Amino acid sequence: MARYDSISNPLPKLAMKAELLDAETELQLAYAWRDQRDERALHRLITAYMRLAISMAAKFKRYGAPMNDLIQEAGLGLMKAADKFDPDRGVRFSTYAVWWIKASIQEYVMRNWSMVRIGSTSSQKSLFFNMRRVQAQLERGAQSEGVTLDKHQLLQQISSEIGVPLRDVTMMDGRLSGADFSLNAVQSSEDDGREWIEALEDDRAQADEVVQDHLDRGRLRRWLARAMDDLSAREQLIVRDRKLKEQPRTLESLGKELGLSKERVRQLEAAAFQKMRKSLEHRSHEVRNLLQ
Repeated sequence: MARYDSISNPLPKLAMKAELLDAETELQLAYAWRDQRDERALHRLITAYMRLAISMAAKFKRYGAPMNDLIQEAGLGLMKAADKFDPDRGVRFSTYAVWWIKASIQEYVMRNWSMVRIGSTSSQKSLFFNMRRVQAQLERGAQSEGVTLDKHQLLQQISSEIGVPLRDVTMMDGRLSGADFSLNAVQSSEDDGREWIEALEDDRAQADEVVQDHLDRGRLRRWLARAMDDLSAREQLIVRDRKLKEQPRTLESLGKELGLSKERVRQLEAAAFQKMRKSLEHRSHEVRNLLQ
């Protein structure tokens, strides 16, 4: 599919001079692109509606993204719309393109708002682009009624107004309230001020946890070995080949080796597991009794 490699500053002026397509011409161009992949028809269609893309891009300037980048993303959305547009549905291309243009711009704004990915679900998008507006409306309404809303009440009303879970509103409020900071920034202006990264909790297992885990694993291995010893030779073979091998054997292959049916092998396997379970439960009871 054809695409603009760059969006230069003169583009808005050129877009304003582009032709205005009537419904019949638009339909002919859409058919020519869809059925014949006529790039001249595509270029004409895109050029005619680039003013729409630029107009929509301008509405997102308040999010701090460069206007040229917003226009480029709007143009990409417009081209996606042209590539997916079905003229047989009886809808004007401009009506269909609005959704793709808006989606493309919103994705770009959310990707570049923060180093921490904000998310792209429908509820997160709705919050990102509507939360501050809805918050301002609620605050003005409360002020006009002489009511003071605390933070929790305000977030609850935003959740209800936009129709998203309160936890999503709380998370987005935190994301929108602060800018990104380097973890290598110092916490204070003093000479011995620590970097923020030094205050992060180490989520690795502590030494005592590592030792205890090693002891628990060793105990479990010994218990399993004793539980296996309680099985018959045939039951041990079935358990080893069915559960302890990297490539487990099938009931059918074990049945052929042992001269048994698949169902009989399955029954022996179930009985062996039941014996092992009882053995492990008995030993766990012994340990609990010792600790009491």
